[in-house]
Amino acid sequence: MASSELLLRIAAGKQAVRNQTALLHSEFGRAESRWKSDGTRVTAIDVAISENIFDELRGQFAEDQFLSEELAETTAPIAVTARYAWILDPIDGTNNFALGLVHCAISLALCEDGVPIYGVIYDLSRRTLLHGGPGFGVWSGDRAVHVRNAPATKESLIGFHSPFDKTLLPMTHRILSQFKIRGLGSATLHLAYVAEGLLDGCVDFNVKIWDLAAAIPLVRAAGGEVHFLNGDQLPIREFNLRMNKIIYVAGSPGMCAHLRHLVGS
Repeated sequence: MASSELLLRIAAGKQAVRNQTALLHSEFGRAESRWKSDGTRVTAIDVAISENIFDELRGQFAEDQFLSEELAETTAPIAVTARYAWILDPIDGTNNFALGLVHCAISLALCEDGVPIYGVIYDLSRRTLLHGGPGFGVWSGDRAVHVRNAPATKESLIGFHSPFDKTLLPMTHRILSQFKIRGLGSATLHLAYVAEGLLDGCVDFNVKIWDLAAAIPLVRAAGGEVHFLNGDQLPIREFNLRMNKIIYVAGSPGMCAHLRHLVGS
């Protein structure tokens, strides 16, 4: 049975994300953006959502750690030392958000001892809150959802983003030649849609831990797996804006085995 302190955090996390959805919608396709030194886009709304969510949660759980892609005070790694830590990507899919493409999301993960145990994701495109974690199930709105557990075929839908590292193109070709591909511009939604059974699996070469943290517990609770192919990422011991890109596959156990075989891992 979950502890009362955990249940309080879950309820607070869901409410904090809900409280930012009006702002997300009101500025969709309108917010001015700039480019950061690492080549990624950021808007004032990314920063505002980070500040608003963390101000709300910090007022209730001052002893927790609060880590966001947009609010780190330093580019040096930050040790994750608190029992409970929150990892936030205020708008995953900022390029889409700024340009008026609907696939973007608020992504909030609650971690215990560095392991994501509950995820809250607001999917702007469907105006839907996805949330859950091991022991709690996974919910899309008020509907319980599960990973699709079907054999891999040429009709399988795989979420996929092409790698920046062109030495990875041979394994890219193996994925492209085997499946139907969906590239939404939001790594969070790719992984969340695996948990929901909308995608059979996903493969990515370009993500950071804040892109995945909220969706990892969704996939695990929904009967799926997430396999990291270039080094273990969990538990999270430090939050590092300069971390290397993560390569991973996700899906049902059978789909993960097939995807790993295709990418040569």
